[in-house]
Amino acid sequence: MKISLLTGGSDRPYAFGLVNALTSMENRIDFIGSDELIDNSVTQHPHINFLNLRGNTDPKATRKEKIARIARYYLELIKYTASTDSKIFHILWANRFFLIDRVLINLYYKAFGKKLLLTAHNVNQQQRDDRDSWYNRITLRIFYALMDHIFVHTEKMKQQLAEDFKVPLAKISVIPFGINNTLPNTILRKSEARKKLNLNNNAKVFLLFGRLAKYKGLDYAVKALERIVKEKENDSYRLVIAGKIEKGHENHWIEIDKYIKDHNLEDFVVKKIEHIPDEDVEIFFKSADALVLPYKDIFQSGVLFLAYSFGLPVIASDVGSFREDIQEGKTGFICRPGDFEDLSDTLKRYFQSELFQNLESLSVDIVAFGNDKYSWDKVGEITCAIYRKLLAK
Repeated sequence: MKISLLTGGSDRPYAFGLVNALTSMENRIDFIGSDELIDNSVTQHPHINFLNLRGNTDPKATRKEKIARIARYYLELIKYTASTDSKIFHILWANRFFLIDRVLINLYYKAFGKKLLLTAHNVNQQQRDDRDSWYNRITLRIFYALMDHIFVHTEKMKQQLAEDFKVPLAKISVIPFGINNTLPNTILRKSEARKKLNLNNNAKVFLLFGRLAKYKGLDYAVKALERIVKEKENDSYRLVIAGKIEKGHENHWIEIDKYIKDHNLEDFVVKKIEHIPDEDVEIFFKSADALVLPYKDIFQSGVLFLAYSFGLPVIASDVGSFREDIQEGKTGFICRPGDFEDLSDTLKRYFQSELFQNLESLSVDIVAFGNDKYSWDKVGEITCAIYRKLLAK
């Protein structure tokens, strides 16, 4: 089959994981990406036609440059749609122009007889971020109605699509998220990783990684740390915060940073508030003893699977599918959502557990668990079966 994979120009780990799964099944892919996704694994693959329609996505560009490059992108999409013989258009991410990306461009695809599929990583992201509106919901409803099939990652997402947006259940498939296996994972040792972050080898380190946003519960992690270090015997705990601030959440980070300073926690927190390049990601995961996900609201998090790829346990709040994704005491622990005291107790329980005491040997089991349950082979099989079904119609 020939497939057009519309990446939106970002999310390198998911886009690469899926395209590798699809090409391993002898599919031919038009991989529509951006400068961010240029890589020998796609540009030189015999079954992949890499089309850099999105181009430069530098957020520091001037307003005039942004308008020009977005206009070029849509023009290139229009020309591509009219010329390609591909019947399957699989959308991984839509851009942020709701009327164009959710309605107009998809009506254009439909006019050329394309079968449209969407991987919905979030059912209603604006609702999650407390920005929901009638305009957001109506354009989402049209967007979902225009799709021939929608992939989601959990049963809860499937139910929300059906209940909130009236999407027929037969039009929705649940697929694994797909473990992140595209980032560098060298022979870097924990002691070497900690040295790069000025962390003591005896420190108990938990990591909060990824884009910083209000719904991720960073305030709970900081308050849990404060509660722990007030007990003098637990002053070896360290929280590493690594990631770029999500647009619109700058004030939230300012409040968190002020809290850290006002409560004398700076000696216990390592802050890397910036974009983390792919080649540096392993430094943070290999320096940590656990990843912490104290989310207030989420369906599923790709950061969890990234931790599994490094053999790192996860401590997460009981929201979304975390309870199904984490094997208690084997791959991590679950705590109550919105309860920093329970989070602090769970952190202490983890550092007293056999999982932590034997982490060097048990991390291999965590990697194996992640590779089996969230296999890209499974994602590819389910996805291709839907492709064939739609083409048969």
